[in-house]
Amino acid sequence: MTFTPSGSEANHWNQSIYDQLHGLAEQALRGERIGHSLQPTLLVNDAYLRLQQQENLDPADRSQMLAAGATIIRRLLVDYARQRKRLKRGGNDGRGIPLHISISDNAKGLDILELNDALEALAGELPRAARIVELKFFGGLTGEEIAEQQDVSLRTVNNDWKYAKAWLYRELGPNGESGETDE
Repeated sequence: MTFTPSGSEANHWNQSIYDQLHGLAEQALRGERIGHSLQPTLLVNDAYLRLQQQENLDPADRSQMLAAGATIIRRLLVDYARQRKRLKRGGNDGRGIPLHISISDNAKGLDILELNDALEALAGELPRAARIVELKFFGGLTGEEIAEQQDVSLRTVNNDWKYAKAWLYRELGPNGESGETDE
């Protein structure tokens, strides 16, 4: 099913989803340095255009649209970080785009490429937990919305979220690269 609402309903829906994606893009880029070349409006414009090209989405399902938008924003940020890393002097010594592990928790900054790699590794161990992180972090969905989207209970979402946060902290924490802890 291709998204093709019409008339004033389409304009309201389009503006509503666009505004929500813009808020997500602003949150994702909030920790960036001043003068960063990737602006929220450019990110959301690209994400919104890609979202409109998606098939098999129910335009009436807000959480499904935001989940798809979250995935698109994540991919755009990762692609941008990879491109910047390639262009930086020092090759693999460059750090990419720092972001927060959880926008709502204001955790320490981390590299978007490191987060992407960690999410891919987590997906190999527990795919649902990785998807929950993506939906919370990049999609801004609530626990209830994620539960509905993933067709699981809110308790399952909360448990997977706690597990994923601990797993990501272990992987991306201060000593995550070496696999050691500060105990």
